[in-house]
Amino acid sequence: MKLELMVVAAHPDDAEICVGGILLAAKQRGARIGIVDMTRGELGTRGTAEDRRREVEAANAFLKLDVRHNLGQPDGRVQNSIETRENLAHLLRTHQPDVLLAQWDRDLHPDHATTGVIAREAWYLAGLAKLDTATPAHRPRRFWHFMGHLPFDPTLVVDIGPVFERKQELVRCYASQLEPAGSNDRGQHFLFGADILQRMETRARYWGERIGARFGEPLLGLGPLPVQDPLVL
Repeated sequence: MKLELMVVAAHPDDAEICVGGILLAAKQRGARIGIVDMTRGELGTRGTAEDRRREVEAANAFLKLDVRHNLGQPDGRVQNSIETRENLAHLLRTHQPDVLLAQWDRDLHPDHATTGVIAREAWYLAGLAKLDTATPAHRPRRFWHFMGHLPFDPTLVVDIGPVFERKQELVRCYASQLEPAGSNDRGQHFLFGADILQRMETRARYWGERIGARFGEPLLGLGPLPVQDPLVL
């Protein structure tokens, strides 16, 4: 299936928390969208593997995703291997997205950072004709990093004001990650100990204000932003 937009993330819920607004807005415009998760999030302090599986299914239905793949990497141990790069490149060639979004390769979480590197290298490899003769070469027109734990100076901020309330509903599909697991759970397992929904809203308000909107999602691109960028259009 041909996609307009594909998001590559380390864990189930990363795509929804970081660029769920962009995904919802794209779907609202009639675009075909997909997500590739590196892991199943099985090392998460909150929730079980079965909880995560059900939550992914709920998020897929809410987003009306056209495709979602999982590359089966071990949570907390994502490795930039030849196999992983080429598996992702194969998916890029199969679905031929116009725009690829992936985590920033300098994020503090090692899975996030490694996923960003894998995505960038797979983006390049997918355009090599001789890499895989079974699928046609395809390199997405634009490749963007999205923000995780650390801020960057973005190339582009996307206005998600019209869909922000729906984004909050989307992230609530991952209920096991939002509520304390017990009396001793004060969010210490999170890098900055911040509530996910609060942190998401604070960031969206800050970047939205920077562009004169209620809420925004920041992206970092390689090189200057073309006027005819497919994500802007």
